[in-house]
Amino acid sequence: MSRLVLFAAVAGAAASIALTASAQQRARPAPADLPSTRAGAVQKIADLLERNYSIPAVGRQYAATLRARLQAGDYDKPADTVELGKAITADLQAVNPDLHLKVREPGAAPAASPGGPPRAPLKGVEEAKWIEPGIAYIRFDVFRGSPEELKAVRAFMQEHLDAKAIIIDARGHHGGGLAEMDVMLPYLYTKRTPLVDMDVTEAVAKERGLPMSDSPNLIRVDAPPGIVRREHTVFPHPTEHRLFNAKVFYLTSTHTGSAAEHLALAFKRTHRATLVGEHTAGANHFGGEEPVGAGLELWLPVGRTIDPDTGKDWEGTGILPDVAVPADLALETALKLARG
Repeated sequence: MSRLVLFAAVAGAAASIALTASAQQRARPAPADLPSTRAGAVQKIADLLERNYSIPAVGRQYAATLRARLQAGDYDKPADTVELGKAITADLQAVNPDLHLKVREPGAAPAASPGGPPRAPLKGVEEAKWIEPGIAYIRFDVFRGSPEELKAVRAFMQEHLDAKAIIIDARGHHGGGLAEMDVMLPYLYTKRTPLVDMDVTEAVAKERGLPMSDSPNLIRVDAPPGIVRREHTVFPHPTEHRLFNAKVFYLTSTHTGSAAEHLALAFKRTHRATLVGEHTAGANHFGGEEPVGAGLELWLPVGRTIDPDTGKDWEGTGILPDVAVPADLALETALKLARG
């Protein structure tokens, strides 16, 4: 996998909710190493899920189902690659829903939301400004992690150091990586603070390496047997403290997915921001794209992000806001709270 999805742009969107983390996985196999037949591709998907899925017991269930369907000849029936990917995905989701898990043609346009229509290309930082005196506003549609995006995020923080409140709009945020968070959060936290835990199995770590290993803020911590756990931690900015006491509001919707949900949970459990809007999409398991042959690609979830306080993730349920309002009223509501 070349991309890690903290929360990728969810399943239909899942392929883009992924966290961008080039160092996360071992190199993909060369095309020549991939099977050319449908049967070979389905078997490869089954093998990958059995060895690498974020919850091993579920991965084995996925694999058994695919092998049974293959043996029954079910995957001979779809007319083309698109329909074959849909059939495999439907079978997997029937075993256990996972908003990131999907089989499709490589390069297929991701959806705007789970099951939704194709979306326009993502921009990263869509808007960054003073929305009114003393209140800074930034809106993301993805955490791409590119040098240009990180420069824009750093510039926003530096240019709004005197804000009494910051509104971070993630209502249309489809996911991505950790890098933007690692730039933003040091301006907002007064002390070293554990945010969330990120788990993979020891088997995944051995076979693929640790996802997002390029983040300096992932700290290895104790974990149950068979699990490699890293704590996503924020370290305060060493010199700039003016935003330490600023109010922070984080806007969410049912389309807020993957890495954007990671940030939602981090803010909520540390009580550093007030979440305003709707519950999030419920796309937790991180991973990335994996070619499987026969013109197909698997979005393979290899790990899960959990709340250190409860040991739970948010797959399928999402994260609840602190102030529940329809998404289209979230900004207006946050502004009223920020003025108070």
